[in-house]
Amino acid sequence: MSILMPKKVKHRKWHRGHSKGVETRATELNFGSFGLKSMDTKWITARQIEAARRVIIRYLKKGGKLWIRIFPDKPVTFKGNEVPMGGGKGGVDHYVYPIKPGRIIFELDGVKEEIAREAFKMAGGKLPIKTKFIKKA
Repeated sequence: MSILMPKKVKHRKWHRGHSKGVETRATELNFGSFGLKSMDTKWITARQIEAARRVIIRYLKKGGKLWIRIFPDKPVTFKGNEVPMGGGKGGVDHYVYPIKPGRIIFELDGVKEEIAREAFKMAGGKLPIKTKFIKKA
């Protein structure tokens, strides 16, 4: 099990911030012929990315090439239950990628369109956002 997380970080704990607007980067296909595009704003966890990746790989059965266009580098902290107030911010629990609409999540090449479409449909079910299948024009 390979959970995506940064090897080294400049700041261990981040502010939550807020995601608004549409994506300006990685909105076009750069590597493959087919892609899975985000239609919502949400935090996608490393586990969700990994689950979607595994579904795609399993469906392809050793065919095609997959690119993951997002990387979870935002740390999310968590304080345990029944911990009294004070005592600072909690420890880093997991990492997320704050996704915006228009971002390409996965790209795929070397397979037929219907296979790619079905693989991305199954992967989209593992993600907490609405997604859209796109192909190179």
